[in-house]
Amino acid sequence: MRRSDREVKDIQTITEIIQRCDVCRIAINHSPVPYILPLNFGMETVDGNIILYFHGASEGTKYELLKQNNRVSFEMDCSHRLVTTPETGNCTMEYESVIGDGYIEFVEDSGKAHALTVLMGQYHQENFPFNQAVFARTTFMKLEVQNMTCKVLMKK
Repeated sequence: MRRSDREVKDIQTITEIIQRCDVCRIAINHSPVPYILPLNFGMETVDGNIILYFHGASEGTKYELLKQNNRVSFEMDCSHRLVTTPETGNCTMEYESVIGDGYIEFVEDSGKAHALTVLMGQYHQENFPFNQAVFARTTFMKLEVQNMTCKVLMKK
């Protein structure tokens, strides 16, 4: 990372930043350009590994591409704030960002309730009674993060 002074390596801090994000973008290999999607997501940690869950309708371009190549990159960011210094004519943007990669796996029926529980936990902290009919028409995906970097710029 070019700006090592902005790099965050502490896994606890990184997971706190991920919890503050509300959209995760995944980039799927698609020649000649990547196919990128903003998705709602949920996160859990298992044995020190970060796992992201996504969901969507059961058909679409992303599934066709993932069946060809399930390696993806992801990006999420939050805490944006424009900081200006009118006296000098300077400005910058505060942010927290996490970038990484891994492999998408499709979640089997037996794991769908867990995946949806993790997803809902990102946005709604209380237990939520799911409509069971949603599972039959929803595809759930799991990404176990292989590599990850985190960068933060927050002015004092």
